[in-house]
Parts: sequence; C-alpha cells; structure tokens
Amino acid sequence: MGFIANAVSLVTYFYGYMNFSLTKSATTLTNFMGTAFLLPLFGGFISDTYLSRFKSCIIFGSIEVLGYAILTAQAHFSQLRPFPCKDVPVSKMNQCETADSGQIAMLFTGLYLVALGNSGAKAALPSLGADQFDERNPEEAASLSSFFNWLVFSITFGAIFGVTFLVWISANQGWDWSFGVCTILVLMALVFLGMGKSVYRNNVPRGSPMARILQVFVAAFRNRSIPLPETTEELHEIYDKESGRQIEILLRTDQFRVLDRAAIITKNEDASSAPGSPWRLCTVTQIEETKILIRMFPIILSTVFMNTCLAQLQTFTIQQSTTMDRSLLGFQVPGPSIPVIPLAFMFLLIPIYDRLFVPVARRLTGLPTGITYLQRIGVGLVLSAISMGVAGVVETHRKSLAVELGQVDSAGPLPMSVFWLGFQYAIFGMADMFTLVGLLEFFYSESSSGMKSLGTAISWCSLAFGYFTSSVMVEVVNKVSGGWLASNNLNRDKLNYFYWLLSGLSVVNFGVYLGSSSWYRYKKVEVKQEDARARSQPDASLRQEF
Repeated sequence: MGFIANAVSLVTYFYGYMNFSLTKSATTLTNFMGTAFLLPLFGGFISDTYLSRFKSCIIFGSIEVLGYAILTAQAHFSQLRPFPCKDVPVSKMNQCETADSGQIAMLFTGLYLVALGNSGAKAALPSLGADQFDERNPEEAASLSSFFNWLVFSITFGAIFGVTFLVWISANQGWDWSFGVCTILVLMALVFLGMGKSVYRNNVPRGSPMARILQVFVAAFRNRSIPLPETTEELHEIYDKESGRQIEILLRTDQFRVLDRAAIITKNEDASSAPGSPWRLCTVTQIEETKILIRMFPIILSTVFMNTCLAQLQTFTIQQSTTMDRSLLGFQVPGPSIPVIPLAFMFLLIPIYDRLFVPVARRLTGLPTGITYLQRIGVGLVLSAISMGVAGVVETHRKSLAVELGQVDSAGPLPMSVFWLGFQYAIFGMADMFTLVGLLEFFYSESSSGMKSLGTAISWCSLAFGYFTSSVMVEVVNKVSGGWLASNNLNRDKLNYFYWLLSGLSVVNFGVYLGSSSWYRYKKVEVKQEDARARSQPDASLRQEF
C-alpha cells in the first residue's frame, strides 16, 4: 500500500518540495523504483542461502520501517529540506532554492532503506505463500495458480487504498503524515505476519544457488575435452536413499549440452562412492537448475520494455494530470491518484479471470492454470503496446487544446477532464494483470526447489530494468530528438511523439518475445520417493517452523 502510493506520487514530492527539476524528479523516481525492484535479487539470495523466507520478511520489513521513519522526519522538520517551491509559475522555477548535499543525502538514505527493506518482502513473501501448496498435487497445483492471482489482487486492493487515501493525506495534511502512516502500516504488517509463524510451512535454506550455478560452469570447463556419454544414466545424479525424503530430480534436456560435461564421471570418480568436489562433479539436477536460469533470461529481457512504458505512466502521466481539470462532483482529484484507474480495472478483472476464465480454459486445455504462463505474459505485452499508442493520441488532443486556448505557458489547468488519461491507464491495467501475475507464477513454478525466492526475485527484475531503461531512454531521446522532453513545460514538449515511439518499440519487443517463448522448454521433474514416510510429506524441503 505505502510503497505503491509513494511510487506514483513521489515525483510531486521531488518536484514541489525538494525543488528538483521535472526531468530530475522523473529520473530520481525511476532510479529509486528500478533499485527497489532490482534489490530483490539480494533478498532472494539471502532467503535461499541463509534465512528462511519467514525470517527474511521480518528482517527486511524492519529495515523498511526505518527508511520510512527517516523520510517522515525529513518531511516534518523544515530545516531538513529546502523551502518548498510548489505552486510557483513554471517560468520562475529556476529561481527556487535547491536542496543542499546534506538534505539530498538524508532523502536518498531514507528512500533506499525503503527499497532495501521492500526487496526482501518482494522476494520472500510470494514464495512463502506459494510454499503452502504442493505443486505435485493436482488439486493444490490449481490452488497455487489461484494464489498468485489473489496475491496480486491483495496488492491491488492495498494500492487502491494507497493512491486514494494516502495521496489525499500527502496533498492535504502533508508529506510527514503520509510517510508516517506508511511507517505504521509496514509495522502492523510485520505484526500480522508474525502472528502466523507457528502454522507456516517454511523452507530450509539449501546453500547458495549462485555457488551451485558457478560450480556447473567450472566443472563443465574442466571436463571440456571429455566426450559426452551416450546415455543420461552414465551422468552423475544423487538419490538420497537414506534420508527417507521426496527428492526433486530435474530430468535432462537437450539444450546447452555443453554444460552436461559437468556431470561426467571420470575414471578418478566412482559413482558408487561418496561424491568428490562439487567444483569437479555436479549432478544432472544441478546442471538443469543452471539451464533453467539461462533459459529464463530471454524471457525476462523481453518483458523489460513493457515496464519502461509503465515507468512513463508513473512519471509523465502524473505531470499531465496536473495540467488538466481534476474536478469530480465538486471534489478535486489529486493527480497522483489517477493510477487508481488501472488498479480498479485489475481489482475487477482478477476475480473474473480466476473464477470464470481459468475454469473454462482449464476444461479446454487440461492445464491447471488455464493457459500457459508464457501465453499470459504475451497477452499483456500486446496490451501495453496498445496503451502507449492511445496515450499518444490523448496527449496530442491535450496539447492541441492548450494551443487553441492560448494556455501554452499558463500554469492553470486546461478545460479537459483528467479522466481522458483513464483510457491509457485502463488498457495498461489489463496488461499488468496478465503480465505481472504470469511472471510471478512462471518464475516460481519453473525455478528449482532450492532457488524459489531467487526465482521470484528475478521476476521483479523486469520492473527494475524497465525503470532504469526509462531513465536512459528519456536522456537518449532528448539528445537525439533535439529536446522532445527537455522543457519543464509539457505544453511545449513533444510527449506524444515519445509515447508513439514507445508503442512502436513495444511491437518490435513483442516479436522478440514470440521468438524467446517459442524457444523456451519447460522443466521436467521426476520425484523419487524413498520410503513410505516420504509419501505422506508434501515436500522435504519444507518444514513447520515453531
């Protein structure tokens, strides 16, 4: 709730209270958001390697509370920030007092503590919830698919509350109240999460997944001159017959066969004896774990550009809203609350998708998810391209009205309802429903049991790279175009051209995605049950934590 609400409105805080320029405000926000969605890689690594997912959520959540507390203090005490320059005419913005280095350092410290703390929750919390379902049980597999839908539904519900109530607080009561409420909400969330500790099925860390992956490359390089065996049975695999556990065995695939050399048993190794150094001999499952990660990269890269478009909706579209008529039934709608439109569409469509579309599609395809993860992601990419095209049309109409009425340099709102922006937002909300849920489910389900948190974290990296790409793209477009977005005045900028450029590039990106998804091979799992006790245990990698 707090994170998403601040994500859509922080640009106004940077611009109106910290006295950043429009471009710097947008860049600062996208860099913050990019970091917040990239840091889950660190959180996922910690969760899979050293901590349980539950402990990761608690520790990182506490860091997020500290970050919000620092932002609250800075917003409350005027000596910790420059004199706000909001409501100053555009032509005089260059005369505003700039924030000094100490004020900027405090701002960034609070922001990036929030980003770091939030990263642990992004990596561990979805995996913690998904761990409560057994993927090998057909009934629970269907429930697992629904879990990700309802997870995003819950996030959406909180976000709707955040971009309305919290944004209203920041606009009418002050940013110190807004950041303070966020601090309290995150603290309450930690308390509620802790109340369920005794009933969670929690993971046992299995060591560093990054080390296991690196071992495969090292072992394959060492065995590069040894010919591959003709059969898979001649490659190294471990079946733990004494532990009485269910063991996830990943079956060998025909892609990246050069890595299979890491499992070659040389004459210095004896398959019947204790395994030697993992830097010399790896299991087939370990190799397939590495192959899965390699296969995922083209998919994640193909979804980056959609999130570049999302970054524009959270920056320039919010600025568009400040130049338009925001009245609704006598009430002034805060510009940062406009993202409630895509959230509302997601709020309505997710239950329809989960309860109506998926059961019908399940009967037709036989898949627990109704359609494949990759098909769901592809639908979202198409909708995002359409959304950017519509955004260009709406911006063209807005600029034409400013010229027609002679309000190009006026700071006052145009007689054009802000709800015109709802068209692009609504379409993108549908795109997000398909792609975001599809990515979360895809990366969790396709990851091996020893790197579920890291797999979930990878899905958030698409958002991270999208935000960073957005910052770079704004700079590049400004230089190449001669300044489409260089002014602090949207009425003189060529934002409509920028939106159409994004739409065209999104179409090209979808073509790349089609090739990547056609090449992808889903993992194949074999479960070895070693004794009767294993048949009664959902997953030996999970345990009850009391």
